[in-house]
Amino acid sequence: MQIWTTKSAKDISLKMFVAFCTGVALWLAYGILQAEIPIIIWNAVTLLLALAIVVMKIKYG
Repeated sequence: MQIWTTKSAKDISLKMFVAFCTGVALWLAYGILQAEIPIIIWNAVTLLLALAIVVMKIKYG
């Protein structure tokens, strides 16, 4: 919310969020392979939110 309202992402590390997104994507893949609906749902939600932060970081720098 803060990035959106201030239009500033200077305090966010792009490398850290890319690493975080990679980890969450791997958990999502695991959930898909195991057919575990809760793992799939919550990791998909987390990945979407984290990717939104990455996009805002790139856009607002």
